[in-house]
Amino acid sequence: MDTNIKCLFNPKSIAVVGASRTPGKIGYEILSNILGYGYGGKVYPVNPNATEILGLRCYPSVSAIKEEVDMVIISVPAKLVPEAIEDAGNAGAKVAVVISSGFKEVGNKDLEDEVVMRARKYGMRILGPNIFGIVYTPTRLNASFGPRNVIPGGIAFITQSGALGIALMGMTIVERIGVSSIISVGNKSDIDDADLLEYLAEDPHTKVILIYLEGVNDGRRFIKVASEVITKKPIVVVKAGRTEVGAKAVASHTGSLAGNVVVYSVAFKQSGILPAHNVEEAFDWSRAFSCLPLPKNQNLVVVTNGGGAGVLITDTLAEYGINLPSPPKSLMDDIRKLVPPFASLANPIDVTGMISNEGYVNALLKTLENPEVGAVLGAYCQTAVTDPTIIAGLLISRIREMGGLNKPLVLAFIGGEETYMAIRRLNDFGIPTYPMPERAAATMAALYNYVKIREGVITRISKLSKKP
Repeated sequence: MDTNIKCLFNPKSIAVVGASRTPGKIGYEILSNILGYGYGGKVYPVNPNATEILGLRCYPSVSAIKEEVDMVIISVPAKLVPEAIEDAGNAGAKVAVVISSGFKEVGNKDLEDEVVMRARKYGMRILGPNIFGIVYTPTRLNASFGPRNVIPGGIAFITQSGALGIALMGMTIVERIGVSSIISVGNKSDIDDADLLEYLAEDPHTKVILIYLEGVNDGRRFIKVASEVITKKPIVVVKAGRTEVGAKAVASHTGSLAGNVVVYSVAFKQSGILPAHNVEEAFDWSRAFSCLPLPKNQNLVVVTNGGGAGVLITDTLAEYGINLPSPPKSLMDDIRKLVPPFASLANPIDVTGMISNEGYVNALLKTLENPEVGAVLGAYCQTAVTDPTIIAGLLISRIREMGGLNKPLVLAFIGGEETYMAIRRLNDFGIPTYPMPERAAATMAALYNYVKIREGVITRISKLSKKP
């Protein structure tokens, strides 16, 4: 792994080339985000037409800064980028984040190649161009022109789309999804997905890697690196350009080749990547991977107070290749004491809509505490005799008393306004909770499928390493 890539995530100093005094300008917003999010290193605005921006001394060029500069963020017109790269390289910068657009994505490949060529002359790496920046929450770095108050967490999000990436940054804040990093890669002229995967595989703050992918430059290397990373942490990918018209849209967007969807499907399967059908699903899965332990065994048990929700969960799990086993006898004996005589003790366990707040929580906890159970999926339907906010509070209190979760618990809370309040509270506590049973089921299936996939990849790598 190139050590210069570390400066993307933990730079000791940053120069912002194209820093602006005007709110609303990209050069202003990036500088403002760096300062406002709490970055602790040195920051140098670079603008030959200003002496001070946001209370900081402004420099005419990077080479005019006497101190060492690790990262250079470039937000100037495309035609001026090569000169800015040359100046940064002369100053000893290790990595350049090129925000500017107007390169390969509009057919100007020669200019993009020149930028890379000049950077390589100095051993400098390039992120971009055509991006919105980078966020790394452990170092309080928000070098982007996206939303500022990103929530720290365990998801690393790599996105090839700028506008969509910025929008999803905002979504993570609203949905209370914590991230370790958000990395806009744009045209991927130099640093690509494989480079970032290598770094994030060793990052202790990253539990799962989520990629919005349009195309890759070096498919063979991407698959090789992804296969190695999968043995350490999951990779979830949303592949754009799955249709012929979608592939054409990708080419006009970032200049990437979307490729044949069958080829990507085979490649993902070979490397162990989890392909999500859409962005919502990708973030659902990633949320769970970022805060839950992996299943202890194949004994997944569903507990619901609504038979219909249980049926939908069973169907969804089956569609993802997960079949529910019979519950352990020891668990059925415990649950029988808590539920009406007409409750179903199959799997799903239906405690019925007549169960009380405490009764539902007790049933979930008895299932969690059973040593034969590997994971629990709970579905709660709001009824007149229960209050979802009370259930959420009781569950959080009891799990806190237990010292936290030692096996996965995924929930679906279905109902009105109170259920959404409960969902937010549970998610804030670290219990992935969704407003629909199918989303919860697909998320639990992803946890189980990753365990299976990882075992297969480890076995395959082991066999290959033993070949003469």
